[in-house]
Amino acid sequence: MSYKVLDHATDAFIEVTASSLTEAFEVAGYSVVDTILDNSKIENKNERNIVVKGKDLNYLLYNWLEEIIYLLITEGFAIKKLNITLEKNEEYAISAQIFGESIDIKKHGFKVEIKSPTFHEMEIKQEKQVTMKFLMDL
Repeated sequence: MSYKVLDHATDAFIEVTASSLTEAFEVAGYSVVDTILDNSKIENKNERNIVVKGKDLNYLLYNWLEEIIYLLITEGFAIKKLNITLEKNEEYAISAQIFGESIDIKKHGFKVEIKSPTFHEMEIKQEKQVTMKFLMDL
């Protein structure tokens, strides 16, 4: 499981590759953290639990990315580790245990602010591996 930043003139364009949907959503979350902060300096001091839902996988991805951005930028919670469970009932849902600490700009650095994810160029393919592509407005 991995991610890479694709070329884009003005925004962060991310491609995630993983062996399952659950892993792909975890990596997508980590890619947001790595875009904003220096993840190597974050410690697992506190825990939060969240639930994110979406009517389909694209909406789930959008809502998941938006929640990660909200935790980082608005709540000031630096995320180190994500443990997620992905379910599909009437809609898709992610239940996540999130570990990290309060953001300290001197300790964690600050690379760039992400305003929001977008649906533009969003793609989720489930073949031998799961591939996700998404754009984040900077």
